[in-house]
Amino acid sequence: MGALKKLAGQTAIYGLSSILGRSINFLLIIVYTGYLSKADLGAFTGIYALIGFLNIVFTYGMETTFFRFSTGKNQDPHRVYHTTQTLLVLSSLVLGSAVYLAAPLLAEWMNYPGQAYLFQWTALLLAFDAVLAIPFAKLRLENKAKTFAGAKLINILLNVFFNLLFLIWIPSWIQGDLLPQGTLGFQSDWGVEYILLSNLIANGLIIPFVWWKAGFFTLRLEKEILKPMWAYSLPLLFMGLAGVTNELISRLLFEYVLPANYYPGLSSREAAGIFGANFKLAILMNLVIQAFKYAAEPFFFRESKEKDSPQLYAKVMHAFILFCSLLMILISVNLHWIGPLFLQGGAYQLGFSIVPTLLLGYLLLGIYFNLSIWFKLTDKTSYSFWITFAGALVSIVGIAFLVPIWGFMGAAVSTVACYVVMTGACYYFGQHYYPIPYQTGRGFVYLTLAFLLSYSGFYLETGTANLNLLLKNSCTLFFLGAVLFGERHFFTSLLPKKS
Repeated sequence: MGALKKLAGQTAIYGLSSILGRSINFLLIIVYTGYLSKADLGAFTGIYALIGFLNIVFTYGMETTFFRFSTGKNQDPHRVYHTTQTLLVLSSLVLGSAVYLAAPLLAEWMNYPGQAYLFQWTALLLAFDAVLAIPFAKLRLENKAKTFAGAKLINILLNVFFNLLFLIWIPSWIQGDLLPQGTLGFQSDWGVEYILLSNLIANGLIIPFVWWKAGFFTLRLEKEILKPMWAYSLPLLFMGLAGVTNELISRLLFEYVLPANYYPGLSSREAAGIFGANFKLAILMNLVIQAFKYAAEPFFFRESKEKDSPQLYAKVMHAFILFCSLLMILISVNLHWIGPLFLQGGAYQLGFSIVPTLLLGYLLLGIYFNLSIWFKLTDKTSYSFWITFAGALVSIVGIAFLVPIWGFMGAAVSTVACYVVMTGACYYFGQHYYPIPYQTGRGFVYLTLAFLLSYSGFYLETGTANLNLLLKNSCTLFFLGAVLFGERHFFTSLLPKKS
């Protein structure tokens, strides 16, 4: 199982950097909840959900397309790189200009009157993200995991530095008379503005470094490469839009569908801030999934030429489910101290009960990513659109009907429902066109058990803090014991065979 060990090693490198980097970035939620109003946090939630949508438009499936064509037969990876990067640079100029000019309309539409500059900065941020996508993908394809990880960490550290500078250090220097009021045009009433500005500066500074490490490109558009690439990537664009709808629509729409005074003493935007902050806790699961995706996508394409690749994909899926199910329980049963550690201030505990459900949603998203390899390898990417469109429809309908009734939990349930639909459909069609011997029944049992143990541990309460911690984590130990006993043959199969 050398290939599986290589994937694990790559995931470890990506995972260490991703978890370390995003953990550093994640710690910003302490700053945001401690130093910003809940309304500012609601604005942050909504605007970054919009950025998530538009990121898909700006990259339109070209990362996966780049992997597919760079590893295809009779393809020159250098020609594909130059063409793909040229295409994204040119399209980013066009799309970025369009968003920049539409900023006043976006500000009015999203209820930010007089703040068009927020969406002008958003346009620049989206363009910067897009022109970094293919160079980062090239580093992954060339197995330059350490370089990739280092660049991501530098970017995150820059973002954290500027957040701390604008939100904490400069205000404290002004209050301590170390700096005069209005230094460098500093606006003391800005909150979400400085979050955006910090991200924008950090991404702008990292561009030259990443381009240098990936290899500078020449402006080149080759028609014989472009035509098949367009045919492959266009369905991925719609898949991406539908997929990001599933992931972000609840955060974008929450404040607009939540009835007034649903949560006494909180405006809809403040409630959206609480919802977004609790979503951040669930992103602890997404850190692991993102690290896995960085390593797995190029790995899946490289291994597709091997005869036993379906069996390998099945083992990867099973190991993924076991590990992430354990992680879901571990986070859920420890929310009583993890939540207050990261979410400073009152009222945020109102959303703690949705976190196990959101963790399940992210886990299902990771399973869907594993399943989706079939349409990427068979070039049937059109299926991806219809599958994700069905999920998006479920998500939107769920939010519209469930949020007014259940509030935070309504949004969480709609997220899980859409991923259940997507995962089921992807599995059904995948087994028809590209059969993979997944351990479906066992995987379902572990997911169900993990989810039940997550909520059992979450609600379990005793008299003393130490006993409470021990009893809650007994759920984790129970699941771990069940896996070690039930999967002893699976773990044995991963060990190298004696010659």
